[in-house]
Amino acid sequence: MSLLHALLLGLVQGFTEFLPVSSSGHLALVPWLFRWDDFGGDQALENAFDVALHLGTLLGALAYLRDDVRRYGTALLASLAGRPHDAPSARLGGLVLVTAVPAGLLGLLVLSSTEDLGDRTWLVAACLIGFGLLLGVADRRPGDRGVGSLRVRDALLLGVAQGLAFQPGVSRAGAALTAARFLGVERAAAARLVFLMSLPVIAGAGLASAVDVRVPAEWWPAFAVGTAAAAVSGWFAVHGMLRLLASRGMGGFVAYRVLAGLAALLVLAVR
Repeated sequence: MSLLHALLLGLVQGFTEFLPVSSSGHLALVPWLFRWDDFGGDQALENAFDVALHLGTLLGALAYLRDDVRRYGTALLASLAGRPHDAPSARLGGLVLVTAVPAGLLGLLVLSSTEDLGDRTWLVAACLIGFGLLLGVADRRPGDRGVGSLRVRDALLLGVAQGLAFQPGVSRAGAALTAARFLGVERAAAARLVFLMSLPVIAGAGLASAVDVRVPAEWWPAFAVGTAAAAVSGWFAVHGMLRLLASRGMGGFVAYRVLAGLAALLVLAVR
């Protein structure tokens, strides 16, 4: 793999992981569109590179959300230990962990029972369009509910929505934002919650996948470049999304998803 390809794929992963546009869908479509064959059919190496990119986005998001992670994590641990704590923060920290349960179970079920879904380009495009339109419908709903009012059943629903991202084109952030907006959560608060929800899922998926990772020595520079690019672009994606959704809706992302999906279907039809 060239360092340029590693850099570009790292940027694609980082910017799209926390935008409601599907990082896995873009990572499937970009090499397909440009006819890159960096891994030569070596699925294990491709999976290892995917783990490296997700590690990068995790580091970028943790760097940006470190104060939230520290506050909720400290409060939750103090609560479990029976020490004085901030009850609302501990409760929200617990709900974030609850969202990871159905998402993780869905991910394990898919890994154990299906093949790679990213090769079905038409399905990736259809999911970009369909789930994009669903996001648009959800975002038009009124939302003045704070995250403090969420209950365990709401957290489970959010986790199920997040777990649908096993299919490239759905988008972990997009599906979870759609569910949060249908639950009436205010837009900016929903985005911050969704980003926090993604951290244990990305970490868990990375650890589960890293067990069998073997990286040839000549691939380390490409892996390092891709991981660094994903980390930096992931930080900027979280920052930009939170600023953007504080003042406007997600119509632009909906339009982009629909146009990207239609463009992929068009290219597929004429090739």
